[in-house]
Amino acid sequence: MLILLISTVSPIFAKKKPSKVIVAYVTSWTSDIPDPTQITHINYAFGHVNDAFNGIRIDNETRLQSIVDLKKKYAHLKVLLSIGGWGSGRFSEMASDNTKREQFAKDCARAVKQFHLDGIDIDWEYPTSSAAGISSHINDTHNFSLLMKAIRKAIGTKKLLTMASVASGKYVAFDIVAPYLNFVNIMTYDSGNPPYHHASLYRSALSGNTTCEEAVAAHITAGMPAHKFVLGIPFYGRGNKEEVKSFIDYKDLLKLQGLEKKWDDVAKANYMVNQQGEFVLSYESPESIRLKCDFIRAKGLLGAMYWEYAGDTEDGILRSTVYSGIFE
Repeated sequence: MLILLISTVSPIFAKKKPSKVIVAYVTSWTSDIPDPTQITHINYAFGHVNDAFNGIRIDNETRLQSIVDLKKKYAHLKVLLSIGGWGSGRFSEMASDNTKREQFAKDCARAVKQFHLDGIDIDWEYPTSSAAGISSHINDTHNFSLLMKAIRKAIGTKKLLTMASVASGKYVAFDIVAPYLNFVNIMTYDSGNPPYHHASLYRSALSGNTTCEEAVAAHITAGMPAHKFVLGIPFYGRGNKEEVKSFIDYKDLLKLQGLEKKWDDVAKANYMVNQQGEFVLSYESPESIRLKCDFIRAKGLLGAMYWEYAGDTEDGILRSTVYSGIFE
């Protein structure tokens, strides 16, 4: 079902350029038309490194164009092509070859011009790691830095260059790439499976591998300034597979029966338990999102990002909470 656009622009966006950002990932395989009155940036997912390792292949170009067309009515809106995603490979081969790397960067510039984009978002998961079933090499981190430099040169300084980063802050030399990037979307989710939280704000006995607070600290230690951080918020939950799907959209988890809602007041995180009291689902709620927005503002971060727009309810309870938490 398509979500209807609100006819008026947010007063905050109409008055002046917003000082904070709200980045929504919008996917090629969904049909929701996003509401630009509550977001500043859309990352269209995904483009990929092509089979020749020297350019971009874009999923569902017609959908991308429909997203870009929103800018005709909403002047504040920025649309970027996100290249990569979990399991999207060929980065290592492309970035390690000087010629192919330069050709890829020029093709980024070509795509920006052709589709009237505002920039490029790189989502290589992850340099030096083959965890996603993609090729990797020990020199990937160095070559990633060269790639960021090449893309920045190709698209110019007036366009946006961003990236998605794993919560741990590993794999990327942030002290080197920071000058090339407008901001970094920290993927502060998927840090654990039940019986652990996957996106807790603070550490408790139930937190997964990394918390939001720890992720920000790790990126600062790695050389990235806090004012270039955009904190990731999941619009989905992670289940225990047996009783709840591994990944379940927020709009769908609200329909689950036979589970009891719980709140971890140390981690500031939601979870559900089954009739035996076992932790079976980790998820976000308006309450936990408000606290994350408070954290973003208190720490001087640039804003919030969420994956992904279509996971929300039709009336947009989560995205409206992000908007009010960041701007109101």
